[in-house]
Amino acid sequence: MNEQIKINWYRCKVDKALMSELMRRSDTRAFTQVLLQLALFAATGALAFKIHRHLDGNNWPWMLPLLLGVLFLHGTNGSFFGGCACHELSHKTPFATQGWNTFFLRLYAFLSWFDPVAYRASHIRHHQATTHRDHDGEVVLPQTLDWQSVRFFLGAVAIDPLALFRLFRFWIAVADGNLGHDGFFRAQWLQRVVPETDQKTRQEMIDWARTLLCGHLALAAVFILSGHWFLVVVVNLGCLYSSWLTTLTGLPQHFGLASDTPDFRLCCRTYTCGPLPAFFYWNMQYHVEHHMFPAVPFYNLPRLRRAIAHDLPPATHGLWATWTQDILPVLRRQQADPNFVHVPPLPRNEGEQASDLQLLGEAAQTI
Repeated sequence: MNEQIKINWYRCKVDKALMSELMRRSDTRAFTQVLLQLALFAATGALAFKIHRHLDGNNWPWMLPLLLGVLFLHGTNGSFFGGCACHELSHKTPFATQGWNTFFLRLYAFLSWFDPVAYRASHIRHHQATTHRDHDGEVVLPQTLDWQSVRFFLGAVAIDPLALFRLFRFWIAVADGNLGHDGFFRAQWLQRVVPETDQKTRQEMIDWARTLLCGHLALAAVFILSGHWFLVVVVNLGCLYSSWLTTLTGLPQHFGLASDTPDFRLCCRTYTCGPLPAFFYWNMQYHVEHHMFPAVPFYNLPRLRRAIAHDLPPATHGLWATWTQDILPVLRRQQADPNFVHVPPLPRNEGEQASDLQLLGEAAQTI
């Protein structure tokens, strides 16, 4: 990818000694996150497998709902493996020992059928040019949310068969050397971030696709031939259903905010939440802070927030409040006016003039 992007981003001032401390990586804190999350995944998977083995004609009226409930929890956790765990590990910031970042990135990516190769190329661009229409194909504003879509609800509480088909079709095509199918990224954007001139990265994608397919097929074959076919649901597909919490935590990142602005405070949204969603979400609710200082590990983002909160928009607390006070009102405004952009209030430092976008937002608040 040879395109040069030069955007003079606004960044809050942080004491150099504090920033050096915030950027310090910790194997202990990173291991705490990944081992707890993977242990939970293993525990819910083992429980679902045990319940299924004892499911018979006499107890199914109460065992089947229990099984579905455990699978729901299993998938809720697993749905964070790709876009959240792999996201942070792709930044190479959680572990001080880089080998562990690589190892767990590959493990999470394998379980979730994630593409760590093209994603890194795309995500670098996303951070360089966040929500800039000509350069950021990862987040294209305005985003939409179709609450009437049957597929949306299928993917949120169960599994989306069409999305599953497209995912498998994408990986089969890549394994065959064809990078022209839509997958995690649209094909057009994939061609841009991993162009034909970048044969090294393309070959890495092809090799990863073959690893994914061969690995999952081998596991599925072992499970089926050993008489434990249900492990296919638990292991091979365990990260591909029940994505409701992923949607609730992830969609607010940029929803309804500005394009083509050099201020992360206007194109990213921070909210705060309880410890459980924060754990699953790897603290990405601190999204302004993450974009402003991406070298800060996820476990230090709350502390970074406290250090620069005086120069940031106020953060809504709780997922319920974030959706009812921030997301749904913006969605209703955009349905009436597709050009509507939410402009959060920014603190005005002494002697600083407001940007045109901020002045527009302040005027909109009085209408």
